[in-house]
Amino acid sequence: MALSGIKVVEFAGLAPGPFAGLVLADNGATVTRVDRPGASSSDILCRGKRSVAITPKSPSGLDALKKLIIASDVLIDPFRPGVLERLGLGPEVFLGIESKKGLNEGLIYVRLAGFPKDGPHKDMAGHDLNYLALSGVLSMLPGTSDKPTFPLNLLADFAGGGLMAALGTMLALIERGKTGKGKVVNVDMVSGARYVSSFPLLGALPGNSLFGGPRGQNALDGGAPFYDVYTCKDGRWMSVACLEPQFFAVFLRNFLSALPDGFALGDGWRPTPDVQGDHAQWPKLKEFIEKGFLTNTRGYWEKVFFGSDACVLPVLTPAEAGELDASHSPFPTPHPRLNTEHKMPTTESLHLTPGSDTREVLLELGYKNADIQSMLSSGAISDAALHPKHKL
Repeated sequence: MALSGIKVVEFAGLAPGPFAGLVLADNGATVTRVDRPGASSSDILCRGKRSVAITPKSPSGLDALKKLIIASDVLIDPFRPGVLERLGLGPEVFLGIESKKGLNEGLIYVRLAGFPKDGPHKDMAGHDLNYLALSGVLSMLPGTSDKPTFPLNLLADFAGGGLMAALGTMLALIERGKTGKGKVVNVDMVSGARYVSSFPLLGALPGNSLFGGPRGQNALDGGAPFYDVYTCKDGRWMSVACLEPQFFAVFLRNFLSALPDGFALGDGWRPTPDVQGDHAQWPKLKEFIEKGFLTNTRGYWEKVFFGSDACVLPVLTPAEAGELDASHSPFPTPHPRLNTEHKMPTTESLHLTPGSDTREVLLELGYKNADIQSMLSSGAISDAALHPKHKL
């Protein structure tokens, strides 16, 4: 696989850091998650990873973590700025500073923060919604007439954070192949969310019409009746995305033919293909489509539009989407595919016991059983950190 032989140290975190590690693990990297001794974990983005539970707050624990990082290619830092420095594990320790040599100058040190490191919010706590708010993208998203809404925690945490961190890691690895030198990769979720949202943000600049109108009145933000989600008679939904005139014409032909005989608005109004470009008619068109879909079930409308170029498809539940996937699995499969066989995720692989691989990893680093027992006694690792299969 593409990243076979690459060793990654992932300090335990939530959402973006684990997802970056997941992407690397899915493509062949050996990813070791660092947990706190005695900690529990709700992380479900841990397939293909190992876990060590070691504290850097003890001398022997700090020494072990340094050895682990020295033996690795990538470090994923999910903490607020300065945390790893205070623990004695900052980038200068490994990459060097000025004339002082580092312990691992080929290390790719990936820093994943919420806010830009030079911005006014750099020391503040935050979550996906906050990062999205500062990116400028949230103000453009659909919602009610009073306020925009947000797409779970996908845009900042995963697209702008975890995926950008994985991309930055791979770019830095390519560069290291040319120079032999590692580097710090800075990823922040505000900037990442802005970057993945380049299309709408550029489209909102003066002189561009795509997102030039007020929120909720543009083609892709819920303003256009022909780019929206509609409720059916059974409470399920259909997605309509016939932006181009030729697709809208197909949609209208199929839709009108499938409605009850004589179906129209109260004043007898029925749409024609030319109504798509007439913004003044959009409210009537939206009302017509809303009432039309309510006349029958999602299953009925699926059959009406299946195989057509109407750009109309059902909104599937997670279980339905898993069945439709080629894997027939509820677990999302690694993507993109490089003609490489990926091991299918299973229920068992969703969870990783903190410290389940502590002994194995320490032995790989050259520690003896007596050393490990001494670390256990000193609190550098804990009983809970050792999985039963590894107990001394």
